[in-house]
Amino acid sequence: MMGAALARLSSAGRRIRTLNSWTWTASVTSLLLVGPLLVVVFGLSAPANDLWPHLVDTVLAGYIVNTVGIALGVALGTAILGVSTAWLIAMCDFPGRAFFSWALVLPLALPGYIAAFVYGDLLEFAGPIQTALRDYFDWGKDDYWFPSVRSPLGATVVLSLVLYPYAYLLVQTAFATQSATLIETGRLLGRGPVRIFRTLAVPLARPALVAGCALAVMETLNDIGVMELFGIGTFTTGIYRAWFGFGDIGAAARLATVLLLVVLAVLWAERRLRKSLRYHPENDRSRPVIRYVLRGRRAAMAMLGCGLPVLLGFVLPAAFLAWWHLRAGAPIDPAFPAIMLNTLGLALAATALTVAIAWLVVFGLRLDPAIVRPFARTAGAGYAVPGVVVAVGVLGLCSLFDHAVDDVSRMIFGAGTGLLLSGTVTVLLFAYAVRFLAVSMNALESSYHRIPGTLDAAARTLGVFPRGMLVRVHVPLLRGGIATAAALVFVEVMKELPATLILRPFDFNTLAVRAFEMAQEERMADAALPAIAIVAVGLVPLIVLSRRFLQPSVAAETSS
Repeated sequence: MMGAALARLSSAGRRIRTLNSWTWTASVTSLLLVGPLLVVVFGLSAPANDLWPHLVDTVLAGYIVNTVGIALGVALGTAILGVSTAWLIAMCDFPGRAFFSWALVLPLALPGYIAAFVYGDLLEFAGPIQTALRDYFDWGKDDYWFPSVRSPLGATVVLSLVLYPYAYLLVQTAFATQSATLIETGRLLGRGPVRIFRTLAVPLARPALVAGCALAVMETLNDIGVMELFGIGTFTTGIYRAWFGFGDIGAAARLATVLLLVVLAVLWAERRLRKSLRYHPENDRSRPVIRYVLRGRRAAMAMLGCGLPVLLGFVLPAAFLAWWHLRAGAPIDPAFPAIMLNTLGLALAATALTVAIAWLVVFGLRLDPAIVRPFARTAGAGYAVPGVVVAVGVLGLCSLFDHAVDDVSRMIFGAGTGLLLSGTVTVLLFAYAVRFLAVSMNALESSYHRIPGTLDAAARTLGVFPRGMLVRVHVPLLRGGIATAAALVFVEVMKELPATLILRPFDFNTLAVRAFEMAQEERMADAALPAIAIVAVGLVPLIVLSRRFLQPSVAAETSS
């Protein structure tokens, strides 16, 4: 036993001595990005103030009920909308199918808080819909019942309408790439479309459905705008209020830790489900799936089924934003150009930093996967962690660094340095890198998978070192993946609200923060312009996503 252990230690030592600088740098960078999450977890050991027992006695149970209830409701809503629309696009042929195949992705460009303040204004008691009902039927205040949009149910519906494309994209691809032989066998056995959908297609697409719903749940846990606008207490709003309302970082760290554990539990459950639901379809992709041709009433119902999510999740909110802005007729906010420049500059800098780090980590992963993979996978979990939790961890880590440098400076030079990082744009960029590293890593890894390892071996045989291999071999082959990673990170940063709201420097505004602040003050006309700008920029990655995810369905044939 002792001899075997010594042999393993000796082997590990030899392996570490042979690591090159790329592997070391990729591993250390990944560890640095995990730092904020470790700070959040270690925050539990800090002494509690009076606020924490008060939160436990009064609102913690409500936070748990609201967070779990809304997350489950959004998972159900996205599953229903995503699976039904994906089935119609992948397996049926009807008028407008080609248009809806990409239009169904449009709600992804609309941040949840923007949809929330549109529907909040439309459906409230003084809004145009209830006002029109009272005028038309001559009703008084107590003569009718109308569901309140500013409730957990309203938040669930609004978030489902803008997050269902996650499930749609993944499930539609799963349907389109399923075995044509299996579907045809079901037809020969006399199974109709509904029975094939229920007993064959959906069970085979369950891994994709689980992954899509998990993404929607993660975005729900990250949301702070919808909950604040609707006045709903959840873990995310609780962290924000404990920090800014009461100035108690300890209580915020405790809530963030609990939320982090919930997210890790969801991730663990999702991985377990996907592992147990792994299928291996037959290799018959040369024969495309034959679609059902819908006519008459069935075609109309299919168009309605695909059109309603697009109408409610994108067209209606975007149209009302434009209408509010045009109706106001007021001059453009003088601060808007500066806010636009702030947002674009921040998004460009964060995109360059995040894609560069992701490229470094993925390249290290390619050179030595056994060493770098554990660090890379841990660092990539940041996307599943809500932005408000990342903000708590980043601020705690930067605070530790600032105080350490200040103490050393006082000890050596007799004068402090003050806060070097806290409250600066650098902290914000670091938080974005932690949060969106996985987005860019996934895009780059999928591109790297198309580069055969024999190219690397040939380059090394010709005496090309890793740096030369990266520049002369990989860069020309990775242009598409780099562009995809940059587009996705750029738009995610444009939309990000919780981390920006907490970590932004004093008197530094972005489009997301401006739209949220104006909506909180019920200034819809002023909130419309920054919201429209966010949506317009958000359309860019949708073109990339459509081309990447929806191509398999093009090969399908149609038959009556």
